[in-house]
Amino acid sequence: MENGIDSSIFLSYWPSAGGFGFNTNILGTNLINLSVVLGVLIYFGKGVCAGCILSNLLDNRKQKILNTIRNSEELCKGATDQLEKARTRLREVERRAGEIRVNGYSQIEREKEDLINAAYENLERLEDPKNETVHFEQQRAIDQVRQQVSRQALRRALGTLNSRLNSELHLRTINHSIGLLRAMRNTTD
Repeated sequence: MENGIDSSIFLSYWPSAGGFGFNTNILGTNLINLSVVLGVLIYFGKGVCAGCILSNLLDNRKQKILNTIRNSEELCKGATDQLEKARTRLREVERRAGEIRVNGYSQIEREKEDLINAAYENLERLEDPKNETVHFEQQRAIDQVRQQVSRQALRRALGTLNSRLNSELHLRTINHSIGLLRAMRNTTD
């Protein structure tokens, strides 16, 4: 700090050599210099009033706070409305649950009686499947006998064919089958 004072005193004792410069000695400045400095400050500092800036900042902050309070009040009101609706729904659900409980007990008794009746009916119906099972087993035995008879008939027919089939007839059958296969191949090409 002391160097700053010394240099300002030093500069004030040495007059400038005809050039433009700033006089840092406030008491040594003339009225023209002061008016130029004030004019420049007013021209470039229009609307830059510290009180105006602070007032604008405070007003903006006040508006933000008021908006936040309004939004909070609206959210609170919405939450209160939703809470009331939820309470109404809860009362309705509790009422319906009571009705269902009462109806459920009577329904259980009815279903119990229905199950007992169905069990008696099933016992009566078991007699019918027993008779059907006997009939089914008889039919199956008949089918097995038929299959055995048809197998034996087929064996006899094959035996007869093999005994009557000679080599010449056998070669003619093979040639005929080869001709059929060639015809089928030519039609597919």
